[in-house]
Amino acid sequence: MIVQTKSVRFDSISLDGGSTVAPVDVAYQSYGVLNAARSNAILVSHAFSGDAHAAGISPETGKPGWWDNMIGPGKAFDTNKYFVLCSNVLGGCRGTTGPSSVNPATGKPYAMSFPIITIGDMVRLQKMLVEHLGIQRLLAATGGSMGGMQALEWAVAYPGMVASAIPIATTARHSAQQIAFDEVGRQAVMADPDWAGGDYYDKNPPARGLSVARMVGHITYMSDDSMREKFGRRLRNRDEFGSDFEAEFEVESYLRYRGSQFVYRFDANSYLYITKAMDYFDLANGCASLAQALERATARFLVISFTSDWLYPSYQSQEIVNALRSRNKDVAYCELNSNYGHDAFLVDVGEQTEMVRGFLARVAREEGVL
Repeated sequence: MIVQTKSVRFDSISLDGGSTVAPVDVAYQSYGVLNAARSNAILVSHAFSGDAHAAGISPETGKPGWWDNMIGPGKAFDTNKYFVLCSNVLGGCRGTTGPSSVNPATGKPYAMSFPIITIGDMVRLQKMLVEHLGIQRLLAATGGSMGGMQALEWAVAYPGMVASAIPIATTARHSAQQIAFDEVGRQAVMADPDWAGGDYYDKNPPARGLSVARMVGHITYMSDDSMREKFGRRLRNRDEFGSDFEAEFEVESYLRYRGSQFVYRFDANSYLYITKAMDYFDLANGCASLAQALERATARFLVISFTSDWLYPSYQSQEIVNALRSRNKDVAYCELNSNYGHDAFLVDVGEQTEMVRGFLARVAREEGVL
Protein backbone atom coordinates (compact mmCIF):
# COMPACT_ATOMS: atom_id res chain seq x y z
CA MET A 1 0.00 0.00 0.00
CA ILE A 2 1.52 3.31 -1.15
CA VAL A 3 0.81 6.06 1.38
CA GLN A 4 1.11 9.76 0.64
CA THR A 5 2.10 12.33 3.26
CA LYS A 6 -0.35 15.21 3.59
CA SER A 7 0.14 18.63 5.14
CA VAL A 8 -1.99 21.22 6.89
CA ARG A 9 -1.01 24.83 7.65
CA PHE A 10 -2.35 26.65 10.69
CA ASP A 11 -2.09 30.38 11.29
CA SER A 12 -0.10 29.98 14.51
CA ILE A 13 0.54 27.93 17.62
CA SER A 14 1.16 29.26 21.12
CA LEU A 15 3.90 27.46 23.02
CA ASP A 16 4.34 26.60 26.69
CA GLY A 17 7.37 28.89 26.83
CA GLY A 18 5.29 31.93 25.86
CA SER A 19 6.43 32.16 22.23
CA THR A 20 4.31 31.84 19.11
CA VAL A 21 5.21 30.13 15.84
CA ALA A 22 3.34 31.52 12.84
CA PRO A 23 2.45 29.96 10.53
CA VAL A 24 2.91 26.30 11.46
CA ASP A 25 2.77 23.31 9.11
CA VAL A 26 2.06 19.75 10.22
CA ALA A 27 2.77 16.71 8.06
CA TYR A 28 0.68 13.58 8.59
CA GLN A 29 -0.37 10.25 7.16
CA SER A 30 -3.59 8.33 7.71
CA TYR A 31 -4.60 4.71 7.24
CA GLY A 32 -8.04 3.15 7.14
CA VAL A 33 -11.38 4.96 6.89
CA LEU A 34 -12.89 7.38 9.36
CA ASN A 35 -16.42 6.19 10.14
CA ALA A 36 -19.50 8.39 9.81
CA ALA A 37 -19.53 9.21 13.51
CA ARG A 38 -15.77 9.99 13.40
CA SER A 39 -15.42 7.80 16.49
CA ASN A 40 -12.89 5.17 15.34
CA ALA A 41 -9.76 7.35 15.20
CA ILE A 42 -6.49 6.24 16.78
CA LEU A 43 -3.60 8.68 17.06
CA VAL A 44 -0.16 7.08 16.84
CA SER A 45 2.73 9.27 18.01
CA HIS A 46 6.25 8.51 16.86
CA ALA A 47 9.43 8.11 18.87
CA PHE A 48 12.31 10.58 18.84
CA SER A 49 13.75 9.84 15.39
CA GLY A 50 10.49 8.80 13.72
CA ASP A 51 8.14 10.75 11.49
CA ALA A 52 4.62 10.66 10.05
CA HIS A 53 5.39 7.60 7.90
CA ALA A 54 4.20 4.96 10.34
CA ALA A 55 2.81 2.38 7.91
CA GLY A 56 2.49 1.47 4.26
CA ILE A 57 5.11 2.11 1.58
CA SER A 58 6.64 5.54 1.00
CA PRO A 59 6.54 6.57 -2.68
CA GLU A 60 9.77 8.49 -2.16
CA THR A 61 11.89 5.75 -0.59
CA GLY A 62 9.95 2.58 -1.29
CA LYS A 63 10.37 1.66 2.39
CA PRO A 64 7.68 0.61 4.87
CA GLY A 65 6.67 2.80 7.80
CA TRP A 66 8.39 2.50 11.16
CA TRP A 67 5.39 0.62 12.71
CA ASP A 68 4.19 -1.17 9.59
CA ASN A 69 4.16 -4.48 11.50
CA MET A 70 1.56 -3.02 13.88
CA ILE A 71 -0.66 -0.91 11.58
CA GLY A 72 -2.71 -2.37 8.75
CA PRO A 73 -5.51 -4.81 7.90
CA GLY A 74 -5.74 -7.50 10.60
CA LYS A 75 -2.81 -6.09 12.56
CA ALA A 76 -2.83 -4.67 16.10
CA PHE A 77 -4.18 -1.34 14.88
CA ASP A 78 -6.55 -2.91 12.39
CA THR A 79 -7.24 -0.50 9.53
CA ASN A 80 -10.28 -2.56 8.55
CA LYS A 81 -11.83 -1.26 11.79
CA TYR A 82 -9.95 1.87 12.77
CA PHE A 83 -8.79 5.13 11.25
CA VAL A 84 -5.13 5.52 12.24
CA LEU A 85 -3.42 8.89 12.16
CA CYS A 86 0.26 9.78 12.61
CA SER A 87 1.86 13.23 12.35
CA ASN A 88 5.42 14.48 12.43
CA VAL A 89 6.08 16.34 15.69
CA LEU A 90 6.56 20.06 16.11
CA GLY A 91 10.28 20.77 15.91
CA GLY A 92 10.79 17.92 13.47
CA CYS A 93 12.34 17.96 10.02
CA ARG A 94 10.01 15.78 7.98
CA GLY A 95 7.34 18.26 6.93
CA THR A 96 6.29 19.77 10.26
CA THR A 97 7.65 23.19 11.23
CA GLY A 98 10.98 23.04 13.01
CA PRO A 99 14.43 24.67 13.11
CA SER A 100 15.10 23.88 9.45
CA SER A 101 11.87 25.61 8.32
CA VAL A 102 11.99 29.08 6.84
CA ASN A 103 11.23 31.88 9.27
CA PRO A 104 8.88 34.22 7.34
CA ALA A 105 10.28 37.20 9.26
CA THR A 106 13.80 36.66 7.88
CA GLY A 107 13.38 34.47 4.81
CA LYS A 108 16.00 32.12 6.25
CA PRO A 109 15.79 28.92 8.30
CA TYR A 110 14.94 29.46 11.95
CA ALA A 111 18.01 27.53 13.09
CA MET A 112 18.62 28.30 16.78
CA SER A 113 16.12 31.17 16.78
CA PHE A 114 13.38 28.54 16.81
CA PRO A 115 11.73 28.70 20.24
CA ILE A 116 12.20 25.94 22.80
CA ILE A 117 9.41 23.36 22.56
CA THR A 118 7.85 20.82 24.92
CA ILE A 119 5.99 17.54 24.62
CA GLY A 120 2.92 19.59 25.55
CA ASP A 121 3.50 21.80 22.50
CA MET A 122 3.77 18.74 20.25
CA VAL A 123 0.47 17.41 21.58
CA ARG A 124 -1.18 20.82 21.21
CA LEU A 125 -0.36 20.79 17.50
CA GLN A 126 -1.69 17.24 17.22
CA LYS A 127 -4.91 18.41 18.84
CA MET A 128 -5.19 21.15 16.23
CA LEU A 129 -4.80 18.54 13.48
CA VAL A 130 -7.31 16.16 15.07
CA GLU A 131 -9.89 18.93 15.38
CA HIS A 132 -9.16 20.06 11.81
CA LEU A 133 -10.12 16.55 10.66
CA GLY A 134 -13.42 16.85 12.51
CA ILE A 135 -12.54 14.33 15.22
CA GLN A 136 -13.91 15.28 18.63
CA ARG A 137 -12.74 12.22 20.58
CA LEU A 138 -9.95 9.74 19.93
CA LEU A 139 -10.61 6.07 20.47
CA ALA A 140 -6.96 5.80 21.54
CA ALA A 141 -3.73 7.76 21.78
CA THR A 142 -0.65 5.57 21.63
CA GLY A 143 3.06 5.38 20.91
CA GLY A 144 6.33 4.00 22.13
CA SER A 145 9.19 5.85 23.80
CA MET A 146 8.66 9.58 23.13
CA GLY A 147 5.37 8.56 21.51
CA GLY A 148 4.31 7.13 24.86
CA MET A 149 5.06 10.47 26.52
CA GLN A 150 2.69 12.11 24.05
CA ALA A 151 -0.01 9.52 24.78
CA LEU A 152 0.31 10.28 28.49
CA GLU A 153 0.19 14.03 27.83
CA TRP A 154 -2.99 13.58 25.78
CA ALA A 155 -4.66 11.68 28.62
CA VAL A 156 -3.85 14.36 31.18
CA ALA A 157 -4.09 17.57 29.12
CA TYR A 158 -7.22 16.70 27.11
CA PRO A 159 -9.03 13.99 29.09
CA GLY A 160 -12.36 14.50 27.37
CA MET A 161 -10.82 13.84 23.96
CA VAL A 162 -9.22 10.45 24.73
CA ALA A 163 -11.16 7.24 25.35
CA SER A 164 -8.00 5.22 25.95
CA ALA A 165 -4.23 5.55 26.11
CA ILE A 166 -1.59 2.95 25.27
CA PRO A 167 1.84 4.21 26.42
CA ILE A 168 4.54 1.69 25.48
CA ALA A 169 8.17 1.50 26.67
CA THR A 170 8.05 5.02 28.09
CA THR A 171 8.21 7.14 31.22
CA ALA A 172 6.38 9.96 32.97
CA ARG A 173 9.70 11.84 33.21
CA HIS A 174 13.35 11.29 32.34
CA SER A 175 15.77 10.07 34.96
CA ALA A 176 19.21 11.65 35.42
CA GLN A 177 20.74 8.84 33.35
CA GLN A 178 18.31 9.40 30.47
CA ILE A 179 19.03 13.14 30.50
CA ALA A 180 22.76 12.35 30.56
CA PHE A 181 22.59 10.24 27.40
CA ASP A 182 20.69 13.03 25.62
CA GLU A 183 23.27 15.58 26.72
CA VAL A 184 26.13 13.48 25.33
CA GLY A 185 24.35 13.45 21.98
CA ARG A 186 23.75 17.20 22.02
CA GLN A 187 27.35 17.91 22.91
CA ALA A 188 28.52 15.68 20.06
CA VAL A 189 26.46 17.77 17.63
CA MET A 190 27.53 21.13 19.03
CA ALA A 191 31.21 20.13 19.18
CA ASP A 192 31.27 19.56 15.42
CA PRO A 193 32.85 22.67 13.80
CA ASP A 194 30.32 22.39 10.96
CA TRP A 195 27.47 22.99 13.41
CA ALA A 196 28.45 26.68 13.26
CA GLY A 197 26.13 27.71 16.08
CA GLY A 198 23.23 26.13 14.22
CA ASP A 199 23.63 28.23 11.07
CA TYR A 200 24.76 25.49 8.70
CA TYR A 201 21.86 25.26 6.26
CA ASP A 202 23.75 26.82 3.33
CA LYS A 203 26.94 24.97 4.28
CA ASN A 204 28.05 21.47 5.21
CA PRO A 205 25.86 20.02 7.99
CA PRO A 206 27.47 18.75 11.22
CA ALA A 207 27.44 15.20 9.91
CA ARG A 208 30.25 13.87 12.12
CA GLY A 209 28.71 15.13 15.34
CA LEU A 210 25.20 13.99 14.46
CA SER A 211 26.54 10.58 13.43
CA VAL A 212 28.28 10.12 16.79
CA ALA A 213 25.11 11.22 18.60
CA ARG A 214 23.12 8.61 16.72
CA MET A 215 25.71 5.94 17.51
CA VAL A 216 25.43 6.67 21.23
CA GLY A 217 21.65 6.65 21.05
CA HIS A 218 21.52 3.41 19.12
CA ILE A 219 23.54 1.62 21.80
CA THR A 220 20.81 2.49 24.31
CA TYR A 221 18.09 1.08 22.04
CA MET A 222 19.57 -2.43 22.07
CA SER A 223 20.21 -4.88 24.90
CA ASP A 224 23.39 -6.70 25.86
CA ASP A 225 21.78 -9.97 24.76
CA SER A 226 20.68 -8.64 21.38
CA MET A 227 24.12 -7.13 20.67
CA ARG A 228 25.83 -10.37 21.70
CA GLU A 229 23.53 -12.37 19.44
CA LYS A 230 23.83 -9.98 16.50
CA PHE A 231 27.55 -9.15 16.65
CA GLY A 232 29.41 -10.92 19.44
CA ARG A 233 33.10 -10.10 19.06
CA ARG A 234 33.18 -10.98 15.37
CA LEU A 235 35.68 -9.19 13.19
CA ARG A 236 34.74 -7.67 9.87
CA ASN A 237 36.55 -8.77 6.71
CA ARG A 238 39.59 -10.04 8.58
CA ASP A 239 40.69 -12.98 10.70
CA GLU A 240 42.80 -11.15 13.26
CA PHE A 241 43.20 -7.71 14.79
CA GLY A 242 44.81 -5.02 12.67
CA SER A 243 46.94 -2.06 13.65
CA ASP A 244 44.59 0.77 12.74
CA PHE A 245 41.38 2.35 14.00
CA GLU A 246 39.14 1.36 11.15
CA ALA A 247 35.98 -0.57 11.96
CA GLU A 248 37.41 -3.97 12.88
CA PHE A 249 34.52 -5.37 14.90
CA GLU A 250 31.12 -6.01 13.32
CA VAL A 251 29.47 -3.85 15.98
CA GLU A 252 31.77 -0.92 15.11
CA SER A 253 30.83 -1.19 11.45
CA TYR A 254 27.13 -1.40 12.30
CA LEU A 255 27.19 1.70 14.51
CA ARG A 256 29.11 3.71 11.93
CA TYR A 257 26.62 2.70 9.25
CA ARG A 258 23.68 3.66 11.44
CA GLY A 259 25.27 7.00 12.23
CA SER A 260 26.09 7.80 8.61
CA GLN A 261 22.58 6.95 7.41
CA PHE A 262 20.93 9.07 10.08
CA VAL A 263 22.52 12.31 8.86
CA TYR A 264 20.76 12.00 5.50
CA ARG A 265 17.27 12.02 6.98
CA PHE A 266 17.47 14.05 10.20
CA ASP A 267 18.31 17.65 10.99
CA ALA A 268 20.94 18.24 13.67
CA ASN A 269 19.07 21.19 15.18
CA SER A 270 15.89 19.10 15.40
CA TYR A 271 17.98 16.57 17.33
CA LEU A 272 18.83 19.29 19.88
CA TYR A 273 15.29 20.62 20.23
CA ILE A 274 13.49 17.28 20.43
CA THR A 275 15.87 15.68 22.93
CA LYS A 276 15.57 18.78 25.12
CA ALA A 277 11.76 18.54 24.94
CA MET A 278 11.99 14.93 26.13
CA ASP A 279 14.25 15.96 29.01
CA TYR A 280 11.87 18.74 30.06
CA PHE A 281 8.88 16.40 30.09
CA ASP A 282 7.49 15.73 33.55
CA LEU A 283 3.87 14.64 33.67
CA ALA A 284 3.67 15.60 37.35
CA ASN A 285 4.93 19.14 36.78
CA GLY A 286 2.79 21.55 38.80
CA CYS A 287 1.25 18.74 40.85
CA ALA A 288 2.12 17.31 44.23
CA SER A 289 2.63 13.85 42.74
CA LEU A 290 2.30 11.76 39.60
CA ALA A 291 -0.89 10.29 41.05
CA GLN A 292 -2.38 13.75 41.42
CA ALA A 293 -1.49 14.59 37.81
CA LEU A 294 -3.10 11.39 36.52
CA GLU A 295 -6.23 12.05 38.58
CA ARG A 296 -7.41 14.28 35.73
CA ALA A 297 -7.30 11.38 33.25
CA THR A 298 -10.54 9.60 32.38
CA ALA A 299 -9.10 7.26 29.74
CA ARG A 300 -8.71 3.51 30.04
CA PHE A 301 -5.01 2.62 30.05
CA LEU A 302 -2.92 -0.22 28.67
CA VAL A 303 0.72 0.20 29.76
CA ILE A 304 3.36 -2.06 28.19
CA SER A 305 7.05 -2.44 29.02
CA PHE A 306 9.77 -4.93 28.06
CA THR A 307 12.09 -6.94 30.31
CA SER A 308 15.32 -6.06 28.47
CA ASP A 309 14.61 -2.34 27.99
CA TRP A 310 17.27 -0.57 30.02
CA LEU A 311 16.73 2.85 28.39
CA TYR A 312 13.12 3.01 29.67
CA PRO A 313 13.15 0.22 32.25
CA SER A 314 9.97 -1.40 33.49
CA TYR A 315 10.08 0.34 36.86
CA GLN A 316 9.20 3.60 35.10
CA SER A 317 6.09 2.04 33.54
CA GLN A 318 5.22 0.52 36.91
CA GLU A 319 5.37 3.98 38.51
CA ILE A 320 2.71 5.11 36.04
CA VAL A 321 0.59 2.04 36.71
CA ASN A 322 0.86 2.40 40.49
CA ALA A 323 -0.10 6.07 40.29
CA LEU A 324 -3.16 5.21 38.18
CA ARG A 325 -4.21 2.40 40.51
CA SER A 326 -3.88 4.67 43.53
CA ARG A 327 -6.59 6.81 41.94
CA ASN A 328 -8.76 3.80 40.97
CA LYS A 329 -8.22 4.33 37.25
CA ASP A 330 -8.94 1.65 34.65
CA VAL A 331 -5.45 0.34 33.87
CA ALA A 332 -3.99 -2.92 32.56
CA TYR A 333 -0.25 -3.52 32.65
CA CYS A 334 1.96 -6.08 30.96
CA GLU A 335 5.72 -6.53 31.03
CA LEU A 336 6.62 -8.55 27.94
CA ASN A 337 9.66 -10.79 27.69
CA SER A 338 12.04 -9.72 24.96
CA ASN A 339 15.78 -9.67 24.27
CA TYR A 340 15.58 -6.69 21.92
CA GLY A 341 15.96 -3.92 24.49
CA HIS A 342 14.18 -0.64 23.92
CA ASP A 343 13.71 -1.50 20.23
CA ALA A 344 11.36 -4.32 21.28
CA PHE A 345 8.26 -2.19 20.77
CA LEU A 346 9.25 -1.81 17.12
CA VAL A 347 10.41 -5.34 16.31
CA ASP A 348 9.07 -7.85 18.85
CA VAL A 349 5.39 -7.35 18.12
CA GLY A 350 3.79 -10.79 18.53
CA GLU A 351 2.54 -10.57 22.13
CA GLN A 352 2.28 -6.81 21.88
CA THR A 353 -0.17 -7.22 18.99
CA GLU A 354 -2.39 -9.57 21.00
CA MET A 355 -2.44 -7.21 24.00
CA VAL A 356 -3.29 -4.15 21.89
CA ARG A 357 -5.87 -5.94 19.74
CA GLY A 358 -7.81 -7.22 22.75
CA PHE A 359 -7.63 -3.92 24.61
CA LEU A 360 -8.86 -1.89 21.63
CA ALA A 361 -11.72 -4.31 21.01
CA ARG A 362 -12.91 -3.82 24.60
CA VAL A 363 -12.64 -0.02 24.40
CA ALA A 364 -14.41 0.05 21.03
CA ARG A 365 -17.30 -2.05 22.40
CA GLU A 366 -17.64 0.12 25.49
CA GLU A 367 -17.54 3.25 23.37
CA GLY A 368 -20.14 1.85 20.98
CA VAL A 369 -17.73 2.02 18.04
CA LEU A 370 -17.88 -1.66 16.99
